[in-house]
Amino acid sequence: MKLKDLEIFVVAPPAPGWGGRYWIFTKLTTDTGIVGYGECYASTVGPKAMRAVIEDVFERHMQGENPENIELMYRRAYSAGFTQRPDPTVMGAFSGLEIACWDILGKARNRPVWALLGGKMNAKVRSYTYLYPDPDQDAAEFWVNADMTAEAAAKCVRQGFTAVKFDPAGPYTIRGGHEPAMSDISRSVEFCAKIREAVGDKADLLFGTHGQFTTPGAIRLGRELEPYNPLWYEEPIPPDNLAEFAEVARAVRIPLATGERLTTKAEFGALLRLGGVKILQPALGRVGGIWEAKKIAAMAEVFNAEIAPHLYAGPVEWAANIHFAASIPNILMAETIQTGGAFHLKLIKNSIRWEDGYIIPPEAPGLGIEFDEDVARAHPYTGNGLHLQMQEAPCDYRHGNRFEGGAPAKA
Repeated sequence: MKLKDLEIFVVAPPAPGWGGRYWIFTKLTTDTGIVGYGECYASTVGPKAMRAVIEDVFERHMQGENPENIELMYRRAYSAGFTQRPDPTVMGAFSGLEIACWDILGKARNRPVWALLGGKMNAKVRSYTYLYPDPDQDAAEFWVNADMTAEAAAKCVRQGFTAVKFDPAGPYTIRGGHEPAMSDISRSVEFCAKIREAVGDKADLLFGTHGQFTTPGAIRLGRELEPYNPLWYEEPIPPDNLAEFAEVARAVRIPLATGERLTTKAEFGALLRLGGVKILQPALGRVGGIWEAKKIAAMAEVFNAEIAPHLYAGPVEWAANIHFAASIPNILMAETIQTGGAFHLKLIKNSIRWEDGYIIPPEAPGLGIEFDEDVARAHPYTGNGLHLQMQEAPCDYRHGNRFEGGAPAKA
């Protein structure tokens, strides 16, 4: 069995667009006719350029190869051009192709992917979601309104969620870390207080920041959040200086989480050795794929750290996350888009089940999903924005900061 053909789908989810402006799916076909699907989570270049990268990685390192030889193909891509170091764009391309290989291997053996990864350690996977506005709510107001988000949190708990995530702490800028405005600290405290009051002890609070603070700024904010006992303080500083996470961890009594912007075991290994972070959030469509994520989970075990796979993408990465999560002993929880996401589920013909706060690992062969190519082709991305984008304007200390959480405005 050899890898023969590649097709790429760049899909734009319809409004409200939870999961980003577009999703990049890969379809691999073997010379025996078996088809596998994957997803790339890399947004450093636009879809046109990313398509060329995916095609190059496939043609250069994978076409004509046995899909079983995942380690060999990974080493080719990782080492390409005399690099042998983490590259989020190349690894993002390889990740989507690697996930498709696992889908193929499961279908060839008539077994779900989790069965090829050591078997099912977890019969169900605890899930969490961001807090999103309802269709009839003012989205711009929702992201900065603690009463609206607290109401959404209570609704999630009634659905069965035992953890909810929110990120009220200010702008995501290209400028590296900044000191939080006092108004952003006040809003963050208000969010934690009102959401904690709304959910009581029925759900964990997951406080997101997307890496926008200096080390002392992260410490100032984190200390104000301690009374509300969040389960994690997510990426409080930019991810390009791993040593500073340990400084924040020493000063703040909230567990730190990070990893959605990291790639390969090299970066996660450095993070673990430096200390401070005990919750790792790999995005399987960027990190190097399922096999690389398994290695990261094994390393994390040695450091008594847990895994919470990140998801702000489409349903194929979600499926990969679930098989990975089902197979490891140190899973904490896995992100979902609400209870699966209406368009996410439509793209895979509702082939993944979410029940009472948990995702049920599929039993069907491969990733266990039914990817609907007709739906994918009917929703092409025609914009010129990236999957996610950061603002250039600095933090506004005088007039306050309003920002868009969840999905950005269409571009």
